[in-house]
Amino acid sequence: MNVIRASVLGYCAGVRRAVDIALREAAARQKVYTAGPLIHNPAVLETLKVRGVEILEEDVDAPCAARGAVVIIRAHGVTPQSEARLRDRGFRIADASCPKVKRSQTLAQELSESGRRVFLAGEKRHAEIAGIQGYAPGGIVVESARDALESARILFAEDPAAETAVIAQTTLSVEDYAAICDALQMVFPRITIYDTICSATRERQNALRTLCEKADAIIIAGGRNSANTRRLVAVARAAHTVSGEATNGAAVAGKPVVLVENAREIPEAFVTGTYNTIGISAGASTPDEVIDEIERALLSSGGALKGQP
Repeated sequence: MNVIRASVLGYCAGVRRAVDIALREAAARQKVYTAGPLIHNPAVLETLKVRGVEILEEDVDAPCAARGAVVIIRAHGVTPQSEARLRDRGFRIADASCPKVKRSQTLAQELSESGRRVFLAGEKRHAEIAGIQGYAPGGIVVESARDALESARILFAEDPAAETAVIAQTTLSVEDYAAICDALQMVFPRITIYDTICSATRERQNALRTLCEKADAIIIAGGRNSANTRRLVAVARAAHTVSGEATNGAAVAGKPVVLVENAREIPEAFVTGTYNTIGISAGASTPDEVIDEIERALLSSGGALKGQP
């Protein structure tokens, strides 16, 4: 059995920056909070918890700050209203928002203030989208092409002359965003489309597609509640799906793809020599030590490490 890694995987610059800020704050003071989970990875959150970093859930009123207490704005960002409430309660703010998320927030605010109706392509319940909505009151969240078409038709019925724009959750797949934009253009042909998908997202997805060409099975390492990690799973499954005349044009299940949060979750078939080549990729919030742990587990079962594709 051979084990190969994707050429790009794991921490992106924004996540690494957020974790570095949290660790620095934890070392410098006694009371440190994060406004919601700093990132979507359980191993990292446990590390921060051990170092005394507590999570303030946004749907619960934050306590008044103890002397010198700091709240770290998570990588996904928060609404300006949430940040203002924290400041009002006496917390010092350490902003660990991903710079690319911050740019999306600023763009959403500028578009909204100029009178545009803003469509936000992404997951309705995702922290990044919730934060951006705070900067664009009345922003319309659309999760799929079907959702986008329905929402656009509703807006057109209310205001056929509406000036519109669309921005994407930074971790959205290029294919999903393109389908959403196509649907919106069916109703609002002059809609302004902004490319806000993070380059790190594209790089990891493209590297994974290359890896899928060389591997018989794929392990995606990352948190189950991480949007970009779940999209890597979808990309791998799409790449490993077979279709064509042999199946009368219908797609059929292809090579196995699994999502694991740590080495203990690796399925037995992956360590018993069932597959000749196993590929490893990881979400942008997955720390190096988790990736290394998974690789070691595979190698200790008899695998041989190969160079990156």
